[in-house]
Amino acid sequence: MIRVALGHRGTMVRGALAAVLAGETDMEVVAELDRSEDVLHVAGRRPHVVLLDPQLPGRIRIEELCRKLTPDRGVLVLIDHEAIAATSLALVKQAPRIGLIATDATTDQLVQAVRDVAKGLPVVDVRLAVAALKAGDNPLTDRECEVLRQVTTGATAQEVARTLSLSAGTVRNYLSRILAKTGSRSRIEAIRKAQDAGWI
Repeated sequence: MIRVALGHRGTMVRGALAAVLAGETDMEVVAELDRSEDVLHVAGRRPHVVLLDPQLPGRIRIEELCRKLTPDRGVLVLIDHEAIAATSLALVKQAPRIGLIATDATTDQLVQAVRDVAKGLPVVDVRLAVAALKAGDNPLTDRECEVLRQVTTGATAQEVARTLSLSAGTVRNYLSRILAKTGSRSRIEAIRKAQDAGWI
């Protein structure tokens, strides 16, 4: 039986992934998590594979989380190849130690990828690798990218602060630095530039 832990920011997506995997006779979903730091606490349940969302919120960045999880267990990361960001490039550099699969993969491909990762086999979507390598150098830090991603939802500085466990003043400072680094006059312009460049 392959034990799988899921780390995804979206409750509905996380539930759908859990339903797909739990429907397989050789798989068991042992944890469903929505914060990166919580993923490290599932070690006691001994998952064979941890399936991750690269934008999983929390105090631990996804690249660091992947490094901490391997080589004790397999890691498979779901990446949207239409929205490759600098984070994805950092993850591609960890392949084939971690598996990478596109979010538009079929459920059969996902299930097979989980099985392959559990066996220690490499899983790398070629389109993801190519797209990530084409992404330009990102002047924004991981935290700045995280703040900007939150702003894309229309969240205020106070709401971003609550989500990321920061003060509103710290979020405003991040936003000021983002505007300066991207040469933007507004948050909307900064978001557009960052998305066009593949940084978020």
